[in-house]
Amino acid sequence: MTSDVLPIATPTSVPMRILQVLEPSGGGSGRHFLDLCRGLAARGHHVEVVYSPLRAEEAFLRELKAIGLPAIHSVAMKRAPGRSDIAAHKALGKIIRNGGFDIVHGHSSKAGALTRLRLPGPHVPRIYTPHAFRTMDPTLGLAGRLIYGSIELLLARLFTDHLICVSDDEYDHARRLGIAQRMMSVIRNGVTAPQAAMAQTLRASFGIAADQLVFGFIGRLSPQKAPERLLQAFAHAASRLGNAHLVMVGSGELEGQTKAAIQASGLQNRIHLTSVFSGPQAVSCFDVLVMPSRYEAMSYVMLEAAAAGKPIISTDIGGARTVIADGMNGLIVPNTDDITRLSAAMATAAQPETFIALQAAATARKGDYSLAVMIDKTESLYRKIAQRT
Repeated sequence: MTSDVLPIATPTSVPMRILQVLEPSGGGSGRHFLDLCRGLAARGHHVEVVYSPLRAEEAFLRELKAIGLPAIHSVAMKRAPGRSDIAAHKALGKIIRNGGFDIVHGHSSKAGALTRLRLPGPHVPRIYTPHAFRTMDPTLGLAGRLIYGSIELLLARLFTDHLICVSDDEYDHARRLGIAQRMMSVIRNGVTAPQAAMAQTLRASFGIAADQLVFGFIGRLSPQKAPERLLQAFAHAASRLGNAHLVMVGSGELEGQTKAAIQASGLQNRIHLTSVFSGPQAVSCFDVLVMPSRYEAMSYVMLEAAAAGKPIISTDIGGARTVIADGMNGLIVPNTDDITRLSAAMATAAQPETFIALQAAATARKGDYSLAVMIDKTESLYRKIAQRT
């Protein structure tokens, strides 16, 4: 893989006017969005944002408002394509025309499409971050792959000034879609190392002793994140895991099914589901993070666990091989609904000698994932694109 390698930004006193646009507020795209807005504003740039109130999470809005940006715009963007996109596109167009922006940056597929579609002629440069192309979903059929892939290629060729991939896997996928190398860069997500202050509080809330092993899951309870795989794997390996517990942090459309599966497992005293804690708060209480996802670009949960020095068990998804050296600081298993290998990996990680070795390797690598570098490279790209157009 060869991609555009961006230099670290040189400090400058000339601020830019930047518009950040996002439709979903949860998960890694929401975290990336908040970190980027906060980091750019702290460097003196004029940053305005557009979010959709339709799927906006309360915690996201609280954190967004706390940044103290000069303007926060609300535009109703629905996840699925439909007639409502016409009104959303008009509203976004008005904000862009009146804002005097140097850069417009759309995040995820819906905001990315609505911010890029425009009439020919002079325009404000448009940057797009997919945060996992829809076509990376292995459950998407051939017809869906052709449709979504064609849309992404068309938008990239005709309406996009630059596309940011958050992992090498996402970049390679974009190249397979036919998107030109010259118009893409890889800027990996960065994080601030989670604090350990909440570890004892979270464990105590579930009655988990300090010497008991905790497997953890953080994410939307959705088909993409595949929580059912983890529940099946934990139940399958329960007898080999000693007194280990599973803590699942998240909510979503599969919440009812997840709760029912926990009840049916007979392991209610060892499997705990909550949405009270945030990801950075929860990861400090885990001994091993487990990611059974069907697809990712570069998961923030994975990065936060790595920055906290936690071993990771993951399916072979985007970003996994960037963060995990298989058999060293974690284990990578096939991305399949057959949970045999996932279950076996959890049993292996629970063995005291293996866990100690995984933990030592994870601790040694925890300084590799800097938020400052992500902001530096994004700022540098913005200046490069703004000067070019």
